[in-house]
Amino acid sequence: MADTPDKTLRDAALEYHRFPKPGKLEIRATKPLANGRDLARAYSPGVAEACLEIKADPDTARDYTARGNLVAVVSNGTAVLGLGNIGALASKPVMEGKAVLFKKFAGIDCFDIEVNESDPEKLAEIVCALEPTFGAINLEDIKAPDCFIVEKLCRERMNIPVFHDDQHGTAIVVGAAATNALRIAGKSFEEIKIVSTGGGAAGIACLNMLVKLGVKRENIWLCDIHGLVYEGRTEDMNDQKAAFAQPTDLRTLDEAIDGADLFLGLSGPNVLKPEMVKKMAARPIIFALANPNPEITPELARAASPDALIATGRSDFPNQVNNVLCFPFIFRGALDVGATEINDEMEIACVEGIAAMARATTSTETAAVYKGEQLTFGPEYLIPKPFDPRLSSVVSSAVAKAAMETGVATRPIADMNAYKAHLNASVFKSALLMRPVFEAAATASRRIVFAEGEDERVLRAAQAILQETTEQPILIGRPEVIEQRCERMGLEIRPDRDFTIVNPENDPRYRDYWESYHHLMCRRGVTPDLARAIMRTNTTAIAAVMVHRNEADTMICGTFGEFRWHLNYINQVLSADALHPVGALSMMILEDGPLFIADTHVHVYPTPEQLAETAVAAARHVRRFGLVPNIAMCSQSQFGNQGDGSGNRMRAALALLDAEARDFCYEGEMNVDAALDPALRERLLPDNRMKGAANVLVFGHADAASGVRNILKMKGGGLEVGPILMGMGNRAHIVTPSITARGLLNMAAIAGTPVSHYG
Repeated sequence: MADTPDKTLRDAALEYHRFPKPGKLEIRATKPLANGRDLARAYSPGVAEACLEIKADPDTARDYTARGNLVAVVSNGTAVLGLGNIGALASKPVMEGKAVLFKKFAGIDCFDIEVNESDPEKLAEIVCALEPTFGAINLEDIKAPDCFIVEKLCRERMNIPVFHDDQHGTAIVVGAAATNALRIAGKSFEEIKIVSTGGGAAGIACLNMLVKLGVKRENIWLCDIHGLVYEGRTEDMNDQKAAFAQPTDLRTLDEAIDGADLFLGLSGPNVLKPEMVKKMAARPIIFALANPNPEITPELARAASPDALIATGRSDFPNQVNNVLCFPFIFRGALDVGATEINDEMEIACVEGIAAMARATTSTETAAVYKGEQLTFGPEYLIPKPFDPRLSSVVSSAVAKAAMETGVATRPIADMNAYKAHLNASVFKSALLMRPVFEAAATASRRIVFAEGEDERVLRAAQAILQETTEQPILIGRPEVIEQRCERMGLEIRPDRDFTIVNPENDPRYRDYWESYHHLMCRRGVTPDLARAIMRTNTTAIAAVMVHRNEADTMICGTFGEFRWHLNYINQVLSADALHPVGALSMMILEDGPLFIADTHVHVYPTPEQLAETAVAAARHVRRFGLVPNIAMCSQSQFGNQGDGSGNRMRAALALLDAEARDFCYEGEMNVDAALDPALRERLLPDNRMKGAANVLVFGHADAASGVRNILKMKGGGLEVGPILMGMGNRAHIVTPSITARGLLNMAAIAGTPVSHYG
C-alpha cells in the first residue's frame, strides 16, 4: 500500500528533526578557546574584568556579552499552532523552530524557554526574572485571555521589548496585506465594513491593528464559536471581546456578513460559506487564515465572487499571511536601537514597510527562491515572500526609526543610511566588500553590453543596475522576447525606454558590425559570408565588436556556454586593441572573510611569465575591494622540496617577480595550508616575507584553481564574485553559467569601474 502524502510528510518531518543530531539548535562559541591564554580570558581570572565593567555600567552588557542580540522565545504550550494545549515540553519543537527563524532571517540569537506554568501571573513573574539574560522577549503560543495578562504584566515591569507574536505579529502582517488589498480594491480603511471570526488573541489583535490603521470600531463585527459578539452577551466574554460588541439584534455570521468589505477569519475550517461570500460587497477581501484548513478555500471563494482578493495562512496558496514577515525584523530594529518597548508606532512602521515591499519590484534573490511564481504586485501578490532579503533593511530600519522618533530608543542610530547598508551586508554576503567597487563605479556612467540579453538573470540585473548604479545597460536579444519576459517577471523596465537593445535578427548596424569583424579576421580564415553569419548568431562576438567600435565601454557574457569558447571570440576582436587576457580571478566570500583564487579559467598550464603576470594583476584587482593583497604562489612543492611539476614554474615566476620592485607582498612556492596558516609557515620557513594569512592563492594549474574555487563554493558556503577577467582593461568579462542575478549586478559594478581606479 502506497504512502499517503500526510504519512510521507510526517515521516520526513520526524526525520528532519531527529537527524543528523536531535533538534534544530546548537550553541557555538564566538571566541577561540585553544590554549591556556584563551581560557584565562574567557573564564577566571579575565572574565572578572567584564563583570566589573557591567557592574559599573549595566549598559555595557551589550558590549561584553551576547545580551544585546539575544531573544527569549517563551511559551507554556497552552495554545500551540492548531494543536491546542499540548503542554510546555511538547511545544519545544515549535519554539526551537522560532529560534531558527530569528537567526536565519535577522541574525538574532535566540533561546527557547518552555515553562510548566499555567497561572498567567506566575508565568509573568518567571519571564520578568529573566530580564538580565535577554535583550527582548518573544511570548509564544499562550492561550487567550492568559496571553493578554502575561504580556501586560511583563510590559509594565520590564525595561526591554516584550512582544506576543501570535497577537501582534499576525496583526502586523494582516495590516500590511489589508493595506495593499484596499489599494487594489479602491477602498479605504475609514469606510470599510469588517466581519471577523475568531475571538482569540490573534483575532483581537488584528482588529485592534485595523482600528489603528483607520477602521471605525462601529464598522467591525466580531463573531466567535457562539455567534456574533453583541452588547449584553454574557456567554464566553472577556474585556477584549466586549470592546467590539455591537448594539444589534443580529446574532449569526450569516446575518452580519451582508455588505462586508473584508472578512477576517482566524477561527476554523469551512466557517465561511460560498453563499455568504455572495452577500459581501463588490471586490470583497477575504482573509481566511485558519490553519491548516482555511475558513473557505480560495477556489470556493473565487467561484462565489470572481473578483475577490484572497489571503490564507497556507504556503501553497498565494498571499500567505506569515508572521515570519514581521517578527525577525521588528526585533532586529528594536534591539539595534536599544528600545525599551515595542510600541504602536513601531508596529505601524512595520506594517508600512512590509506593504511597501510588495509594491516594489521583486528582488532577484526572491525570484530565484520562488521560481515560476508570479511575484508582481496585484491580487495574487499582496505581501512579500519570507525569503525576500530586502525585508531586513526596509522593515528593521523603519522600526528603528519609529523607536527613535517616539523616544524609546536608548541607543539612537546617527546614520540611517549606514545602518541600512549594515543590514544589507548581513543579508547579502557581498554587499560590504562590494561597496568600494560600487562607489568607484558611481564616478562614471559606463555603457555595459550584455551578450545574453534575453536571459532572466540578465534582465533582473539590468533593472537593478538602473536602480542602484549610474551605468547604462545594453542588451543583445530579440526585442519582443525581452519585452514579454520583462512583463512576465513583473519588471518595470522596458526595451528602448529604459535600455538599448541590439537585435541580432534585424539591426541597422548589422552591415557595420560584420564588416568590422571581417576586417579584423579576414586573414584568419573568416570570409564575408562567415562574418555575416557570426554577426547574426554569435552574441558574444557582437558584444566584442561593439566594445571595439566604442559603442560600449565593456561587455559581460557567459551566462551559458563554456568559458574559453567566449574567450576565443573576445580575443579575436579585442586583441586588435592591444589587450590580452592575463587570468581569471574569483573572490570567494567565506565566513571569515574573502579569499581570491587565480587563475581559474584562462591558462590551463600557465608559464612562469603568465604566473607572474597573474600575481601582478591580482594585486591590482584586490585593491579595488579596499583590501591589501597578500599573495601566495601555491604548489604541491613547499619552498623547494620538490624539483618537478608546478614547483619549477612557481620558482621561475617568483624570480620574475623579484626582478622588479613590487608594491605588494608575495611568497612561495608553498602548499595551501602554509599559505593560510602563518604559524605553520613560520615553522617551515622562519624568515619568509609574508605576514599573516594569504588572501590570494595563485595556482600553477587551472584544474587546481578551479577545484579549490568549486569546493569552497559547494562545501565551504563560499559566495563567488567573479570570475574577473584580468588584463582586458576592464573591457570584457566572462561569467559562468551558475551566476545569479546578484552576481551579474556585482560584475556590472566591477565592469563599470573606470580603468583609472585599478590601473
